Amino acid sequence: MVTNLSENPSIFSQFIAEIRDESIQKDSMRFRRNMERIAEVIGYELSKKLPYLSVEVQTPLGVSPIYQLSEKPVLATILRAGLAMHNGLLNVFDGCESAFISAYRKHITPEEFEIYVEYMAAPQLDNKVWIISDPMLATGNSMVTVYQAMLKVGKPKKVFIASAIATPDAIALIERCLPMNTEIFVGAIDNELTAQSYIVPGLGDAGDLAFGEKL
Repeated sequence: MVTNLSENPSIFSQFIAEIRDESIQKDSMRFRRNMERIAEVIGYELSKKLPYLSVEVQTPLGVSPIYQLSEKPVLATILRAGLAMHNGLLNVFDGCESAFISAYRKHITPEEFEIYVEYMAAPQLDNKVWIISDPMLATGNSMVTVYQAMLKVGKPKKVFIASAIATPDAIALIERCLPMNTEIFVGAIDNELTAQSYIVPGLGDAGDLAFGEKL
């Protein structure tokens, strides 16, 4: 299942517009904050799909019945670009455990590359809900590779993918390679990829825009 939050007009569209706008992108702090806000909205929408239990809370004047998460998901992100979105998800799912995975493209040619995972720090992952965030889903290869790396230390109960911008190709690959009950939440879907597998119109390199250009 894919949820595209840009299908209906809302203030969310302004956050997407600002991360795309090359003049606003010059302010890296603003870019990071917009990525956080995008993740916060995605986290809220995604939270509607999680399991809850009914509890009673004592107020100064009485007892109020409410719903609380029956279990906390694990928030996983792909370093370094995913850090701003990860912070936004933590703002929503405070108290959740986090996993961090380093994945990068190693180019064979300007058009061909392989994804390498060299580092992972994670809590106990087995039989838990995973929320994996990555700002850009271009080909989907990074997400699939990271998911496969996480499988080496645990099997998920359910997987949610959170991304700012994705392509149909990436979504199709994730649907083929991840469990059937995986749900994808995206801020927007762009149809074009360059020969170097960058999204068009996209926004550029999310990691560089958030944290500075890498060598």
